Amino acid sequence: MKNSTIIGLILGVGALVFGMLLKGAPLVALINNPAAYIIILVGTCASVAMAFPMRELAKVPKLFKLVFVEQKLLPRQDVIRLFMEWASITRREGLLALEARVEEIEDPFLRSGMRMIIDGNDQDFVRDVLLEDISATEERHRVGAQIFSQAGMYAPTLGVLGAVIGLIAALGNLAEMEKLAHAVAAAFIATLLGIFTGYVLWHPIANKLKRLSKREIELKLMMVEGLLSIQSGVSTTAIQQKLSVFLTPTERLAMAEKEEADREQKASA
Repeated sequence: MKNSTIIGLILGVGALVFGMLLKGAPLVALINNPAAYIIILVGTCASVAMAFPMRELAKVPKLFKLVFVEQKLLPRQDVIRLFMEWASITRREGLLALEARVEEIEDPFLRSGMRMIIDGNDQDFVRDVLLEDISATEERHRVGAQIFSQAGMYAPTLGVLGAVIGLIAALGNLAEMEKLAHAVAAAFIATLLGIFTGYVLWHPIANKLKRLSKREIELKLMMVEGLLSIQSGVSTTAIQQKLSVFLTPTERLAMAEKEEADREQKASA
């Protein structure tokens, strides 16, 4: 199991269940309280629906998929090797020699950028178009994360509303202390669900979407620098040095070790 979202969800639910058991709280109260679920879940959906237009809310299922399915991005080391290969071809045969490679590129952003530089567009134009694309992508990602961030803000407050409603109902049982005790306990289930969903589900999902966005944007910026370097005709060594700043020290070390192993293998062949 590689996805941390699933691990976190299991740990969060487990912590809630075992915490209630250790405290002696009845687990049946979590199940036998449909009113609390309606107030928290339906109420949160209603609040979010009022806060965002439908065209943005329509993306919520896709956003859920992003946090539960591993993000498929090109490894940054592979991107550097790809640009080094292209730089070598460009210096030997010219930029037009890469035209045959365009359709092999799976990443739409990288493919679009490569087509622009092969078509002979000005470097400033290429940079502006690609950076505008990145900016638009960042804005879409920001809105997606904000939906869950807002849900995380609304849910705990709705939990307080649910508790108030439960306490109002409990006051009708003042004559029967046993029923009153059960009603008061049930009233706070809404608060529990509001805090749990807000701080264990919605806020963490919003943060994860921001992290995934940051990772994708960094990769796109790396591609922009690589494409402009290819257009400028820099050497393979220069392009490696330029793009290596996007790697962590561990990734740089791993890449250097792999290159050394490849050189030794070629020398012994």
